[in-house]
Amino acid sequence: MRGLWAGFRGHVFVICALLCGALISPAGAQPFPSRPITLVVPFAAGGPTDTLARILSERIAAELHTTVVVENVAGASGSIAGARVARAAPDGTTITIGHWGTHVLNGAIFKLPYDVIADFEPVATIAMGTQLIVGRKSLEANNLKEMIAWLKANPGKATAGTAGAGTGAHVAGVFFKEKTGTDFQFVPYRGAGPAMIDLVAGQIDIMFDQASNSLPQYKNGAIKAFAVTSPTRLASAPDVPTVDEAGLPGLYISYWHGIWAPKNTPKEIVTKLNAAIVAVLADPAVKQRFGELGQEIPPPDQQTPAALAAFQKAETEKWWPIVKAADIKPE
Repeated sequence: MRGLWAGFRGHVFVICALLCGALISPAGAQPFPSRPITLVVPFAAGGPTDTLARILSERIAAELHTTVVVENVAGASGSIAGARVARAAPDGTTITIGHWGTHVLNGAIFKLPYDVIADFEPVATIAMGTQLIVGRKSLEANNLKEMIAWLKANPGKATAGTAGAGTGAHVAGVFFKEKTGTDFQFVPYRGAGPAMIDLVAGQIDIMFDQASNSLPQYKNGAIKAFAVTSPTRLASAPDVPTVDEAGLPGLYISYWHGIWAPKNTPKEIVTKLNAAIVAVLADPAVKQRFGELGQEIPPPDQQTPAALAAFQKAETEKWWPIVKAADIKPE
């Protein structure tokens, strides 16, 4: 009898232990996602990256049956947001959207408290954007060859607006100078929006700008567009030639976007996030909306975490030497 009672007590102890363990198990052991997800945007609301984040967030929330909160953490060309996410718990509840500037160029320009590659887990490549080479409406040039000739005839006099030192517009301008042998002055602004306002007003001459930012002004006839920095024309602006067609072959600048999680986020969580994003990107409505913004969704084999990691590495190897050779410094 004592043996039976001892056995019974042992079973009760095991059951209680299992129940208690379930009650006090950490959040990380619960099925993902057990809490809302914060999608950190490294820029102010209303810009191209923020717009992409908001298109995605509601649909990702539906895929994962949770809430996705968009949090704008602007400043220092996106590096404040980068530090915020790099320090976040690696449980999938804090992720970030970023691009060529935040996850490649910033590593060559700023002294960061994190590593743009080593401190993040790639989740998915979401969009392949490009830039437009644009000019004020009154500029004498009507195509890219004429623009380059005009710049060479006026060395050091022309002005190119940027969203600040080390931003994509600035680095693209440096790359353009190197390829064409031209010389012009950079005029930094606090964002691409104010720079575009001055371009429309004729206060500056040219810009190397994200297509999503320039397309509305070009379509309204407020500025000239000389070329798109990609090997294919934009579906949303089919009349703008590629740099190859315009006479400057190979001047490719991709303003791509991706999603990252903090380093050491478990593989199963990254896989689940990626699956949700891939499902969202397959939605024709999302594809159409991205296209209107001058963004193309990459094919499925380029949407994987491994593909994003490889592409980010390749972009780093391409652009860091250009940035460092130009001695680009933060303002």
